[in-house]
Amino acid sequence: MTRPPVPPFTEETAIIKVRAAEDGWNGRNPEKIALAYSTGSVWRNRAEFVTGRAEIEAFLTRKWQHELDYRLIKELWAFTGDRIAVRFAYECHDAGGNWFRSYGNENWEFDEHGLMKRRIASINDLAIAESDRKFHWPLGRRPDEHPGLSELGL
Repeated sequence: MTRPPVPPFTEETAIIKVRAAEDGWNGRNPEKIALAYSTGSVWRNRAEFVTGRAEIEAFLTRKWQHELDYRLIKELWAFTGDRIAVRFAYECHDAGGNWFRSYGNENWEFDEHGLMKRRIASINDLAIAESDRKFHWPLGRRPDEHPGLSELGL
């Protein structure tokens, strides 16, 4: 299975890869998202360690059971060869209606087929008032005209 674009990345192909990841996560379909990762993909997400597609699916399923109305924006930070670094922010609320904005950085490494084989994520959460939300679009893909992180001052 090949998941273009494949390494080595250019700035253009890295931006395409980042947007594809953002779109996938905003779709919140764990089974579909897991297909973007190699069968032996290794993750560190905060203090949780995940290996392989089945664990990725389970992780994402748990995540979106608690992180409701999830909306994510990713932005390219750097790239070289088979690696991409991104910064991101997402907004969601819990079952009690408490809103959060989570900020983070991810380091990605890809195999020759364009599948992510390593994902290292560092994430910090900030409680926000619902009135402080900045990500306003219907659930799903962020519209092209919606500002990105830099435009929002994040």
